[in-house]
Amino acid sequence: MVRVRGLRTRVGGRVLHDNLEFDLRHGEVLGVVGGSGSGKSVLLRTVIGLIEPEVGDIEVFGEDWRRLDDAGRRVLEAQWGVLFQDGALFSSLTAAQNIALPLREQLQLQPPLLDEVTQLKLSLVGLPGDTSAKYPAELSGGMRKRAGLARALALDPQLLFLDEPTAGLDPIAAGAFDELIRDLRASLGLTVFMVTHDLDSLIAICDRVAVLVDKRLIIGTIAELLRDPHPWIQAYFRGPRGRAALAGLNGQAVG
Repeated sequence: MVRVRGLRTRVGGRVLHDNLEFDLRHGEVLGVVGGSGSGKSVLLRTVIGLIEPEVGDIEVFGEDWRRLDDAGRRVLEAQWGVLFQDGALFSSLTAAQNIALPLREQLQLQPPLLDEVTQLKLSLVGLPGDTSAKYPAELSGGMRKRAGLARALALDPQLLFLDEPTAGLDPIAAGAFDELIRDLRASLGLTVFMVTHDLDSLIAICDRVAVLVDKRLIIGTIAELLRDPHPWIQAYFRGPRGRAALAGLNGQAVG
């Protein structure tokens, strides 16, 4: 679904990625973790074309967006959805208007059908119908994220990019959001690229984990990464929080 080779990205004069490579497999959930400022969100934005890399090859669905004209890029972008931190909703638009925005731009649906599809997407992410008339400031953090997810799913994408989807949520809301992503992945056949810092999310929904260290990715299952000697990986997974999260998974402390 995504193929990246030889990526170098520089932001503000600082190189964040150097010869970075990875593949995102069809149907998997890949979680991306790393230290603060390591360039996790920058990587996501680079893959979807919001940041131009210095060098490297980026293919999504076998296409390099940098080699496409405007029309071709528009077609490609309609095949993925993006949920930014806190939902990134337009504050002057209602939840329904936010969700309808990509539908208007890409499909030019007539109002009755547009309203019907919008309500369907709200229901898909577990939001009640009366959410549609509310503005982002009237929604809780968890509801804003769900509304942002509904917008990301508006065009029935095959590929979903999530940037810190559970950041700022309490443990109950974060767990419910993890369950929602897991259910949507199963029911819609989604492939998911998820930037996160949340160990519980990694354990709950990710097939593999990509750790951004030393400007590159080290990728594997959690079991494989636990055997990797890199100091940051060991500190992350075997620190107090990591041990607690893994103990919940295994039913016993991690040795």
